[in-house]
Amino acid sequence: MKLARPCLFAAALVASDRATGQVHYHEDGRPWSERAHAGPDAEVPGWYYHLGLSGMRVELVADAPTHLVVRHVFAGSPAAGVVQVGDHVVGAAGRAFATPHRNGYGMKVFGPAGPLLDFAEALEACQGAAGDGRLELQLLRAGTPAAATLAIGKRFGAFAPSFPADCPKSAALLAGLLEHLLAAQREDGSFGDPIRDTFAPLALLASDAPGHRAAVLKNVRFHAATTAATDRDDLIHWRYMAAAIVMSEYQLATGDAWLVPELEQVRDFLLGSQYVSLQQVNPKVKEGHPDSWPTDARQQHGGWGHNPGFEGYGPIAMVTAQGALAFALMSRCGVAIPRERHAAALDFLARGTGRNGYLWYADSVAGEDDWADMGRTGASAIACHLAPFDVAKHRALAQRQTAVIGAHPESFPDTHGSPLMGMGYAALAANLEPASWRRLLDSNRWWFTLAQCSDGTFCYQPNRDNAGYGADARDTASAVVAFILSIPKRNLVMTGQPPR
Repeated sequence: MKLARPCLFAAALVASDRATGQVHYHEDGRPWSERAHAGPDAEVPGWYYHLGLSGMRVELVADAPTHLVVRHVFAGSPAAGVVQVGDHVVGAAGRAFATPHRNGYGMKVFGPAGPLLDFAEALEACQGAAGDGRLELQLLRAGTPAAATLAIGKRFGAFAPSFPADCPKSAALLAGLLEHLLAAQREDGSFGDPIRDTFAPLALLASDAPGHRAAVLKNVRFHAATTAATDRDDLIHWRYMAAAIVMSEYQLATGDAWLVPELEQVRDFLLGSQYVSLQQVNPKVKEGHPDSWPTDARQQHGGWGHNPGFEGYGPIAMVTAQGALAFALMSRCGVAIPRERHAAALDFLARGTGRNGYLWYADSVAGEDDWADMGRTGASAIACHLAPFDVAKHRALAQRQTAVIGAHPESFPDTHGSPLMGMGYAALAANLEPASWRRLLDSNRWWFTLAQCSDGTFCYQPNRDNAGYGADARDTASAVVAFILSIPKRNLVMTGQPPR
């Protein structure tokens, strides 16, 4: 059943062809000039890197590539009254930063190497067993060397080698994040947009704490009330994929029979909107996107884009992977999925995967050995892993895709469209193979250290697309991190729990 509601999904997921990067900045001031107009970050004068529990926000500048330029200090934080806006942090824990940061997007520049990584390692070390909770900083203040000591404390400690599994810090962070998500849930049961309405309820569903299941049910009812077999909303597939995945996982966890007909409505919508015929192509596509006009019936066949049919530039891998995953989960709920339609979506993903396992933007490969942002590769891997037919074939593809995520974990927080959504799916897929999971988490330990905020939330850091900050500087990051930290619980079908 569907109740009328406005489309809440912002332009963060509108595709971009510009070559921007994780540590990328533009002559027009982006991302540093972007503001959050609500929430705790509304006071921050731009979108800067958050430096974890220190309470500082910093900018990376071209003429001082080994410096972190302080642009904001939160009141009451360890840096308050000790570090000043305009200071340059040039070293930590007795070591000067020596490696320049990298500016751009691509295989040669992914990753945090430089002062961000150095600061993160020093920040975590001071909280570990060998640390005393104090972080010594080397500064330049108006060009003059200075020093500062931050009383970080050891409340959370450091991440365990096995984090987030068997890790007291991860457990404490997850507990705080889940409480934040409960408080952030809206009266209608939603969390605000399709990304949060995917990862927030899944994190809560994976929890063993009392009271969380009721919040998930409230979100499931929201999804049921806002989906139907026919719908003309805009940017619609992101919302329907979220609904299918969350409702399916909840049904598989509870066995609630009332959800099956609701899922059948979602299935009917997805079948009607999947691109399978040239007759679905709107002639206006040739005017607005002449380079995207399909040249034959098989081009992008079986996929989904932002909207039904061949809207705009046609189906894309990130949405199609979620569609294939939705079909796999719904079929486990007893919803009949036409095999030929499910196979068409999986074939789309296979066509776009290079020999190294990396999935490109649509259904053609970028280069047989190229790689970049791994979100769509992760979404495809879990969809292929859960495919209910031709299991050996599809799991072989999932293994290749999971392996490339582990082989190149540098772009984890730097995914196209929505980096945070990409992080969730890349981690989900890496969980399929222990070595890939360990490499992904270990290589991005710095991100979790720096994104942690003192109020229990996590902060959205600058990224490849430099999009999607706005009023949601923390809620989406908090939902995705909560989901990632919950993966080792294996309480979802997607994370390894057998269905009822």
